[in-house]
Amino acid sequence: MEQQTLESCRAVYLTAEDLRIAASIIYTAYHDDPLFMDALFKGDRVAYEQKLRAAIREELNELWKQEQALIGWFDGERLIGVACIITQQVPLGDARYWHWRLKMLMGTGWQSTQALMKKESSILEHLPSKDCGILQFIALAPNEQGKGHGSHLVQAVLSWCDEQLALDGVGVFVNNAKQLALFSKNGFTRLTSLTIGKVEGELLFYRGHEDG
Repeated sequence: MEQQTLESCRAVYLTAEDLRIAASIIYTAYHDDPLFMDALFKGDRVAYEQKLRAAIREELNELWKQEQALIGWFDGERLIGVACIITQQVPLGDARYWHWRLKMLMGTGWQSTQALMKKESSILEHLPSKDCGILQFIALAPNEQGKGHGSHLVQAVLSWCDEQLALDGVGVFVNNAKQLALFSKNGFTRLTSLTIGKVEGELLFYRGHEDG
């Protein structure tokens, strides 16, 4: 049954019509993520959830407008997973565009916006070059987890990276053993231990097209 399910799946770029469902999948996956909790949660659960929805919505919209890689994992016509990569062709961290800052500020508040920019700056400082991407989001629908989809979605990211000849690779910050195992078995290697805000984790990196 699992093999049949995987054979019906494919990775394709998201369309504008997919963004709402993509945002919902990402929201569910990142609801209890320590990085977002540290950046956005100020003691009010309802306010946190509103800020998280706003942060994800604005980031997805920005990635779309900047023509960054938004990869969907589909089972037939149904979107069940999402991976979003941003490259340094787009100003990141402290260099974020003013319109992104303004929209994020309105949705999440000043301190939260600053924390999100600081997260990116911390990752950028440790990447091998300025020609690297960051895996901003990777998420599966809850009822699709544990079926092998995660590895296939990561492999879709690696295939995309290998096709980007101007890109040196893709980094991702992970903060739990399950994430570390998933990425490590799919071609990522450890760059360094990293503390972002109050969250300790590992910065992993996939070096693309080494044989190219």
